[in-house]
Parts: sequence; structure tokens; C-alpha cells
Amino acid sequence: MGATTSAVILLAVMVAAFVAAKLFKLSTELSLFAAALAGALAGGNGVPARMIVEGAFTYFDIVLIFVTATLFMNLLKESGAAAFVVRAILSRFHRHKAPLFVLLALLLLVPGALTGAGSVTVLIMGGMAATVLGTMDIPGPKVAAIIFVIAGLSAAAPPVNLWAMLTAAGVNMPYVGFNLPLLIPCVLLALATIFILGAKAKPVDLAKALAELPEAPARMNWVRVAMPFLVFVLLVAAGRVFPFDVPVLGLPLMFAAAAATAILLSPVRIALIKTSRDTVHQLLPLIGTLTCAGILVEIMALTGVRGLIAITTVTLPVAIVFLTLFITLPVSESVLMWGAAPVLGVPLVLLFNTIGLNPVVALAGMSVIWPLGDALPPTAIIGRLTTATVGMKEPYGRFLRYCIVPAVLIAVVGTLMVVFSKKLAFLTVF
Repeated sequence: MGATTSAVILLAVMVAAFVAAKLFKLSTELSLFAAALAGALAGGNGVPARMIVEGAFTYFDIVLIFVTATLFMNLLKESGAAAFVVRAILSRFHRHKAPLFVLLALLLLVPGALTGAGSVTVLIMGGMAATVLGTMDIPGPKVAAIIFVIAGLSAAAPPVNLWAMLTAAGVNMPYVGFNLPLLIPCVLLALATIFILGAKAKPVDLAKALAELPEAPARMNWVRVAMPFLVFVLLVAAGRVFPFDVPVLGLPLMFAAAAATAILLSPVRIALIKTSRDTVHQLLPLIGTLTCAGILVEIMALTGVRGLIAITTVTLPVAIVFLTLFITLPVSESVLMWGAAPVLGVPLVLLFNTIGLNPVVALAGMSVIWPLGDALPPTAIIGRLTTATVGMKEPYGRFLRYCIVPAVLIAVVGTLMVVFSKKLAFLTVF
């Protein structure tokens, strides 16, 4: 039996194991692990303990970023900073729809941008944003669509983009130069989404909105809100401005320093142990996905399946690859979640680099498209979380219908970024 035929059979076994696990209603994390284990057994490797352990720790550094960044955002929420900002913006701009929409979109971008997870945006800002948008007479499914799409864009926005990080790690490419290629499209697409879907919104019912929003502590002010972010920005800037004088701290330690600042400046006492426990509980599914995705990728490399996918991708006509990105990326995300990045993203970036495209900008364009899959079955984790947070009672299909227009816009922009990545390479120097 040839190597290619063997790899095809093993891939079929892994896919069958994943589907079977999902039919038995196992979680995505356990389904990924079942697929990896089935592939190892079918390939005659038994239970390769070493590969499983190495795979489980492949993305350990990203997990640390995940945990510390989300803890930072949760501490800000517990301190009342999030409620203070939303209430202040609403009180100031409730009569002016355009600036209110702009500020709401930017607020929704922050949690996911700092943590790399759209779910954090939904959990921290989703409820308050839904309250404001709901008082503007926007239907529930449309509110859910606005929050979901911007939450996905927030996960793609810098500084933490897990799809780009995982793919870059797979091709031994430093995670450098992604700031502007990710920031510009994410901000513009977020603004386009809220203005398109909120075009028929009525003025805010201020009294109703303030009554439904959480109360902010009396002693909370803009200095207490801004200082934790300022500490984080200064630490990041110091390492870049003085690279030979400042030790490499790493994003986890920077987020920890910002979290400590938030605790010290909080006007209310924060239950740190409880908040930390809740943060880990909140992130367990995401951490599990990253861990099992690392195991799956390791086993795929061991059995030759990863090489098969890479060769198949690289040998496809480039035009077909470009024209199907809007399908393959969201669908892979809906099945593998972040595991789609090392499995599919790595060979795609290698292909784009081979044909002379800029790998950073191309990967940024792909990263903008990937989050759309979080609303699609079988996982649809962020989509279901968003509809539950908003309290949407309508069928899930209505929510998906409102997502179509911004999704098409995002897919077109992301694909154009890939196609014209060489001409956009100037963005990577900042």
C-alpha cells in the first residue's frame, strides 16, 4: 500500500471517529481526541503517550495568554468598569445614533481583541450592548447578529489572534507585523456591521436602558478605568521601543500586571479567588479545544495525514483556493474550531508564500473569515452563546439570516486581502 493511500485511509478513519463521537453527543474536545486516538491506533502506533503529551503542550503559551487576558477582563467587569463606561457613553450620546454606534462597536471589539476569544466579548459586553440596542427597537435576532459578528471580529483583532498565532507557530513564522493588517479590516467591518444592521434603529429609550443596565460603583471614574489599559500598553511599548534594555516579559505577565492594577484601583472589593475560579471554568471548553487540537495535529503529523492535507492543498489550482476560502474556512472552524488553523491554515500559508504572496497579510485575511464558522453547526458555540445572552426567543435560523449580509462583506474583504496581500505588505512594517 502506497504512502498516499495509507494516509487517505487514516484520514477517513479520523473523520469517521470524529463524526461518531459527535453522534454520541461527545463534546468537540473529546471528539477531536477520539479522532486523534483512532488515527494513531489505525496507523499501528498504539497509544503514543509521548506524542499525546507533546501535543497537549503545543499551545500552552497561548493558553496562558487566554487565561490571564480573560481574568483581566473579568476583573474589570467585577470592578464595575464595564458598566461605568457603557452608562457614561449612553448618557452622553443617547440622542446621537452615529457616535453611539461607533463607540458601542469599539467597546465590543476590546474584550475579544485582548483575549482572542469572541465568547469573552459576548459574556462581558454582550448583555449590556443588547440592552442598549434593544431599547432602540432593533429586533432580537438582529441584535444577536450585530453582537455575534462584532464578537467574531474582536477575536480576530490584535493583539491576540489565535488563528494567526496557531498557524504562525505551525510554519515557524514569528507573530509579528499583524497589528495593522488585522486592526484596519476588523474596525471597519465592525462599524459597517452595526450601521447596516442598525440602519432602522430608533433613538435610545434612556430611562429604560439605564434601569436595565448594571449599576456602576459611585467612586468609579475614567482614571480607574484607563490605568490598567495604560499599564498594559506601556509594557508592550517598552519592549518594542527599548528591545535591548527591557527584559522579555511576555503577554501573560503583561496581562497579569494589568489585572493587578485593576484590583488595586477597583472602588469595590473584588473576590479574586472566586473570579479566578469562574474564569478558568469559563475557559475550560476553549482550553480543552486548544489542548486536543494540539494532540490531533501531532498525531496527524505522526501518521502522515497532515502531509497529505498539505500536499493536496498546495497542488490545488490557486484560483479554486481563492474562490473557496469563504466556504472552507468557516466550515473548518465550525467543525474543528481553533484546530482549523494548524490543520488547514498551515498548508494554505505555505501555498501563498510559495506563489509570492505576503504570508502575514494573507493570514490576516484568512483570520478575518474564520470566525464566521462559529455560528454554524455542529459546534456553533459563539452563535448559541450570543442568542442565549441576548435572550432571543425566535428560531436560530432568523439570527443566521441577519448574519448573511455582514458575513458576505467579511468574506469578500478577507479574500481580497489574501489575493492582494503582496500589494498590502506595507501594512506589516508598523
